[in-house]
Amino acid sequence: MTRTSYFTENRMAIHKVIEVISQSETSWEDAAQRAVSDAGRTIEQIKSIWIKNFEGVVRDNKIVEYRVNANVTFEVE
Repeated sequence: MTRTSYFTENRMAIHKVIEVISQSETSWEDAAQRAVSDAGRTIEQIKSIWIKNFEGVVRDNKIVEYRVNANVTFEVE
């Protein structure tokens, strides 16, 4: 096997990670989905999301906004 064919057949994937902040009036799960959907408008091949932080805005003893800080990982071609 030549050096060139080895690297062609055994290509390592390169991934990038971006930080995304998102919010929802419904739930933290919806805020996370919005983070992926919003990032997906400008980047392709999203592979994973890692939620770094959850935050809620409270008014009159009720959560009115759900916020997440997330790392979104995607593959670079």
